[in-house]
Amino acid sequence: MNRKVILDTDRLILREFEEEDAGFILRLLNSPGWLKNIGPRGIQTEENAKEYINSKLRKAYTELGFGFYLIELKSGGESVGMCGLVKREGLDDVDVGFALLPEYEGMGYAYEAATAIVEYAANILNISSLSAITIPSNSSSIKLLEKIGLRFSKMIRIPNDPEELMLFTNHQSIKL
Repeated sequence: MNRKVILDTDRLILREFEEEDAGFILRLLNSPGWLKNIGPRGIQTEENAKEYINSKLRKAYTELGFGFYLIELKSGGESVGMCGLVKREGLDDVDVGFALLPEYEGMGYAYEAATAIVEYAANILNISSLSAITIPSNSSSIKLLEKIGLRFSKMIRIPNDPEELMLFTNHQSIKL
């Protein structure tokens, strides 16, 4: 299998998702943190997960040239989460997002991956203006978004999402 590596950091490899990652996607999208902070995606089987990988994740690589990437540990190759960029309906800017399996939270992996993605967006993709969204109760995501240079902008609603969300942007902190 030819896995396309996008980035590597001190401890992590970020690569494109493949159909073979269906079992991991099934676990991640049904983990308690995903369901609480992001919401259900209706992925209940590995077949659903393969369809999600192809229709959402891999489609973005082709259509946009970026997307969400699988986060793997360099040390043992474990799949621990996803991080990347998405062009979301209802948002002007490209959106940075991340999610980890619960057993890998609190170890700095999301920060390491998100920092690399922000640098990749700016230096490789020439995307200087980024945003992110989260629910107000997700304090760990809020802290991480602030740590990577995004600041709270306003409360918003996006299409097909019932909740009011916090919008974070880097407009006031663009580094030249």
